[in-house]
Amino acid sequence: MASDKQARRPRAETPKGFRDYFGAEVSERKAMLDAIAAVYHRYGFDPLETSAVETVEALGKFLPDVERPNAGVFAWREDEEAASRDGDWLALRYDLTAPLARVAAQYRGDLPSPYRRYAMGPVWRNEKPGPGRFRQFYQCDADTVGSGSVAADAEICAMLADALEEVGIPRGDYVVRVNNRKVLNGVMEVIGLWDPATTGDPFAERRGIVMRAIDKLDRLGEDGVRYLLGDGRHDESGDFARGASLGLAEIQTVLAFLDARRDTNAATLDRLRTIVIASPTGLEGVSELESIARLLAAQGYGPDRIVIDPSVVRGLGYYTGPVFEAELTFEITDDKGRPRQFGSVAGGGRYDDLVKRFTGQSVPATGVSIGVDRLLAALQAKGRMQADTRGPVVVTVMDRDRMADYQMMATELRRAGIRAEVYLGNPKTFGNQLKYADKRKSPVAVIEGADEAARGVVLLKDLALGARIAAAASHEEWKSQPAQTEVARADLVAEVRRLLGTA
Repeated sequence: MASDKQARRPRAETPKGFRDYFGAEVSERKAMLDAIAAVYHRYGFDPLETSAVETVEALGKFLPDVERPNAGVFAWREDEEAASRDGDWLALRYDLTAPLARVAAQYRGDLPSPYRRYAMGPVWRNEKPGPGRFRQFYQCDADTVGSGSVAADAEICAMLADALEEVGIPRGDYVVRVNNRKVLNGVMEVIGLWDPATTGDPFAERRGIVMRAIDKLDRLGEDGVRYLLGDGRHDESGDFARGASLGLAEIQTVLAFLDARRDTNAATLDRLRTIVIASPTGLEGVSELESIARLLAAQGYGPDRIVIDPSVVRGLGYYTGPVFEAELTFEITDDKGRPRQFGSVAGGGRYDDLVKRFTGQSVPATGVSIGVDRLLAALQAKGRMQADTRGPVVVTVMDRDRMADYQMMATELRRAGIRAEVYLGNPKTFGNQLKYADKRKSPVAVIEGADEAARGVVLLKDLALGARIAAAASHEEWKSQPAQTEVARADLVAEVRRLLGTA
């Protein structure tokens, strides 16, 4: 006799590298993104929503440099039966920039030029997850496609500063730092690792080592970078990192570039000009930075908000001109209670070769991407969230036969713009209804039994006040400040408004 095996129940757990977001988290993120979108809208940028799925071909160089077409992204063939043929590979979008390039090329005859858009939404990366690193996360981008003017770069920097202040990061707690890929190319030309007139790129590997060394300045300090620019260094584990094999003079040039920031943007630009004086490309980059600083200063964006900083690298191989990074300068405490600065929450720059992949023609573009989760964490750490994360007012049920009356109360509150719900669980135990209201983080509970209905009144229980009194007050203070009041039924909406502070 065959045994009937019970079907295996699926595990109730999120896939590795993914997470769920609940009420307050979603509300806080939405409030932050709405505030950012309002700034972008004021600057004349239009919203754009693209498909979550793109062809792998369209994602192009935004994929990791590996042989498998679905490594780094979540990809599949459009037609599995055609796997032996050249069927399209599809993938969840890796970022919001590659879809923009496809849109700019696909609708180039219909879109205005320049095209200014912002986009917000989830992206997916098939990478190894880790602490605070997930396979699905939110991005918030704004880009101008079709303008080669540095005024577009300056505008992005100003808009980024305004967005940070709009969400609750005050002036003095952030700085937008600006550099230029052309200046670094000029440094590379001066030290003999780049020649724009040479076909091929014999110095690409050594230049990459220099770039990675520059990017490690904050972590390794000047001495560590000096070793990486020279013969290499052993790290704390004993592993050896090969250096760029630069001579002493070349190393000093790179370090002088990293130390070029001065008290004013003008002084920083003068120092950079001295370092790259022998490179036409480098001087062009300095001139562009000078124009950006002048445009921003004319609008009131001084060094207290936006500074020229040569230490900004941001994967400069991707960018073709100005690059920028927003850094939060206030201190927080890490998991071990040690103070540290919060660090970068946004970055971007000019990438003039993006749309060329589709059209064969160079189309200038510049943009910025805000790290949604990092900025949200910063606002939470400083207690600067603007979202109302309180739960709804809960209308309790004292008599099942009077459900229509309770629903009418909730309807009146909703029509007045107040979140409200009727308790729909088992009303037999009143204590469970209040426990439910607490779990919902409800600010107020509405109570009306037969006696209250006969007298034309309702009881309003201020749950938020009750929690504060219970946590901080003595027994006598608790008795003298009751968190439950009786009001006329006709005054329900007005009294709830008063308790919520929205009267």
